Amino acid sequence: MIIRLANLSDIPAIMQLIAGVVPVMNAAGNFQWDNTYPNAAVFEEDIALNQLWVADIDGDVAGIAAITTDQEPEYAAMGWDINEMAIVTHRLAVSVNHQGKGIAAALLQQADEVARNRGISKLRIDTNTQNQATQKLFPKLGYTYAGEIGLGFRPNLRFYCYEKVL
Repeated sequence: MIIRLANLSDIPAIMQLIAGVVPVMNAAGNFQWDNTYPNAAVFEEDIALNQLWVADIDGDVAGIAAITTDQEPEYAAMGWDINEMAIVTHRLAVSVNHQGKGIAAALLQQADEVARNRGISKLRIDTNTQNQATQKLFPKLGYTYAGEIGLGFRPNLRFYCYEKVL
């Protein structure tokens, strides 16, 4: 597995990954994503900003993560200073064909690496309250549960927030 920055030629494979993941998420009661979000335009912007990473297994896009400094305003409800620089992982997904191979962990380790390279000591992430897999994964990787919020762009959903200090 190679973790690398995504490029525009990865968009079809990324959208195929999303098309496979969303029905599985929805079937588990997790409605964080749907047929409108995330979309190709969001990923194209991530690529333009050099913040979308892919897990590449033999040329197959097996996982994705946007590793950003974009903090949701609602994070302030956690008592977090959202003006303080932090690495925030968004749009973390693993292909249904590659789950259980440590891909999400590898992408989150890339977030650690990005933070270290940029001299940033805090990492933050949120996940839908119905996403059992990430709720188990984040603490294993050193993230601490910080609390629950709502996000304005996803009304009627609740999200758990986690933070890691390097």
